Amino acid sequence: MAREINLVPDIKGEMIRALKLRNLIFFICIVVAGASVAVILIFAMIAGGQQAAVNGKKDTLNALSSKIKSYSDLDNFLTIKDQLGNLSTIASNKKLLSRTFGILSALMPKNSDTITISELNVDLSGDAPTISFDAQANAGEAPFIDYAVLESFKKSMDYLRYDYGDYVDRNGNAIPAYCIIETGADGAMLYDQSKGYYAYWLFNGDGCNPSANTEGADNNYLFEGYGDEQVVRIWRTPQFNDWLATNNMTKEGVISNVAHFDSKCTTYASVTDASGTTSWSSINSSCLLVPGGSENGGINISDSSNGRDSNEQLVLRFSATIVLAPEFYNFSNHHVLAIGPTGRYNVTDSYVQIQNMFGERAADCAEGDTACLNNTTNKGGN
Repeated sequence: MAREINLVPDIKGEMIRALKLRNLIFFICIVVAGASVAVILIFAMIAGGQQAAVNGKKDTLNALSSKIKSYSDLDNFLTIKDQLGNLSTIASNKKLLSRTFGILSALMPKNSDTITISELNVDLSGDAPTISFDAQANAGEAPFIDYAVLESFKKSMDYLRYDYGDYVDRNGNAIPAYCIIETGADGAMLYDQSKGYYAYWLFNGDGCNPSANTEGADNNYLFEGYGDEQVVRIWRTPQFNDWLATNNMTKEGVISNVAHFDSKCTTYASVTDASGTTSWSSINSSCLLVPGGSENGGINISDSSNGRDSNEQLVLRFSATIVLAPEFYNFSNHHVLAIGPTGRYNVTDSYVQIQNMFGERAADCAEGDTACLNNTTNKGGN
């Protein structure tokens, strides 16, 4: 039986094992260091490539910037671009001063009493627009200077309304305002003596048929000629009983399946009596033209005094400031009407409808003019 004799001391064996462990650690360190160098090289290549790409983009941007700056109309372009971006904001804040003409038509008396304006100021800068004017009330007969005319004028503020909305097709889609003709050549609203107010729809105009691409849309409207245009007549005044008979209007005033004016202020209702006769009413309780009325700051009368107009007639001079509903002047509100105590008045930029409202300021009472100086000629004067 062979015998194996270990001639290496134990300490020598431990040293050999330690050397092997050292060599293994050195090997691992070398491998890790090599891998680290490889990773660093890869990162360096990526960073270098990114920097090269960034530098390339930067050079491209600098070239484009230089090219853009070389355009002579750059400032105008940037201004237009900025304004286009703000069109919606500008439109929502825009006011239409010309609607003042409609207000004056609704304000002034339509009976034998007359009020003539000598100076007018319109302020749209605040939250509540105001109109201020100097005027004279002319009774024209005894008791000549009549304060009842002025008192009636103040009280009329409680009955002034306005109306606005959109014309819609039979599918209920709003027709763009530029596709609607509401006034004739004289600036007055289109009106039928038996059926009321109406407008013409430029049906074939660009973008004027909102239901053109609607599946199953029925475009079989009744056309008529207006100048060189083919138009469709749309009634702003509801055709109550006719529409009720054709199921285009309910007794509760809901209109459907017919082109009509969709009012944001006015609603309709009906009452049928025992004989079967249906009576209709228009209700507008929310759109007050002078929200404060005659008692709550809607109108302020100052500086009333006697005077004589250019025809030497006795008149009552006064100054007035009226606070109006801001919605009336908003550009975004379409087809606006001022509604006076005796009916509706169109809002256009035509001066024809109000030219007789303006006149020369009445003169002060001359010395010795007792009829003018004596307030006892005033009916209810103060």
